[in-house]
Amino acid sequence: MNIGQAKQEIINTVKAYLLRDEKGEYRIPAIRQRPVFLMGPPGIGKTQIMEQIATECGIGLVSYTITHHTRQSAVGLPMIRTQEFDGREYSVTEYTMSEIIAGVYKAIREQGHREGILFIDEINCVSETLIPTMLQFLQCKTFGNQKVPEGWIIVAAGNPPEFNRSVREFDMVTYDRVRVINIDADLEVWRDYAKERRIHNAILSYLDIRPQNFYRVESDVDGLKFVTARGWEDLSNLMYVYEELGLPVNEDVIGEFVHNEDVAADMATYYDLYNKYKDDYGISDILAGNAAPDVYRRMIDAEYDERLTVINLLLDALSKHFKNVYDLKADTDAWYAAIKAKIKESDIAVGSADIDKEKTEFAVQADRLEKLEEETLKKLENTFDFLEGSKQGTMSKEDIGKLDQEMLIFITGLTTGKESSEFLVVNPCERYKSYSALYLKGGRRNQLLRDME
Repeated sequence: MNIGQAKQEIINTVKAYLLRDEKGEYRIPAIRQRPVFLMGPPGIGKTQIMEQIATECGIGLVSYTITHHTRQSAVGLPMIRTQEFDGREYSVTEYTMSEIIAGVYKAIREQGHREGILFIDEINCVSETLIPTMLQFLQCKTFGNQKVPEGWIIVAAGNPPEFNRSVREFDMVTYDRVRVINIDADLEVWRDYAKERRIHNAILSYLDIRPQNFYRVESDVDGLKFVTARGWEDLSNLMYVYEELGLPVNEDVIGEFVHNEDVAADMATYYDLYNKYKDDYGISDILAGNAAPDVYRRMIDAEYDERLTVINLLLDALSKHFKNVYDLKADTDAWYAAIKAKIKESDIAVGSADIDKEKTEFAVQADRLEKLEEETLKKLENTFDFLEGSKQGTMSKEDIGKLDQEMLIFITGLTTGKESSEFLVVNPCERYKSYSALYLKGGRRNQLLRDME
């Protein structure tokens, strides 16, 4: 399954394992709550989804990478205790509390959640001395002589042996006590995550054109070559900062994250083209309604890769304006709620000087928001003008509206973007609604998708 399906399965598991009966007992006893074992290649987001799951389920989360632990930190240090049996005293070995178990109790205190997920990453890459400890943990939910607190679900993750030489295979006894979820890399699922995390648009645009380069692991005479989702995300973070500093993002830099020479070179070439198209097409001029007369002609005569890149450039430019509106609206709504709360809590008369002053300042903020919404809507309308070709000088009737497939991609991008979709709910755009009705359902959409394939 893909990472999105795995996430939903873990959410379902959390709901099932934490369901209680009328007596307050867990419907599935702790002894029958098998740990979930996520098995999949590195860098596809196994770790990232755990925070999302904990937040969505309203439970705690404690994460450990087990390869960073020794037997002493995982199990605890041995101590000699004296106990009496049949009237005689004996020295007995006990253990201090495991650092991992202590971390769960600390999380309960600090996070305020009595229930949660204990996530152990790279569980099948432990040192030889920790193998028995890990088997005991998966089978008995204990580290040393301390149990994982009640209400805490165990989720573990590991890599298949072909991706990591340190992997140690579990035996049948262990596998028979866990729920194994095998995960594969999936670009479409990752794309939703990438938009939320604001992965650089040049990367997303490149992967639209070269989806086969999203995740690759190959081995040849020169050694191992690989490209992972984690690599793209980390490269994205660096690209933003390098651009801010005016530093070059070249093949060497990309190759530090994309460990496949062919893909790194291809991405570097595309990144140069991406920036060239931004200038050649005058993306900011299109949004301002000042597109050069020959730009639409170039667009309809261009190869599909170039047209797709321009659509992504337009969506990226608009997304910055949508985000500005989104952030200002959030501040305005919070301010409005604060004024209401202040009136309610202090019982101040609505006509008092303090409230009148704040209302005046708030009105300025509200006007600013309204103006920004109008400006952003105008930029969107100007973009529609360009994509329709209806205001591009001497265009013939046959040339107008030729960007049919590209309009579908544009409408889809507006619909799936968080800030853009919320903007369009508050600020209706008639052309967006018309194209949505035309493209996003039914046979017309399916036909366009087949044509694009």
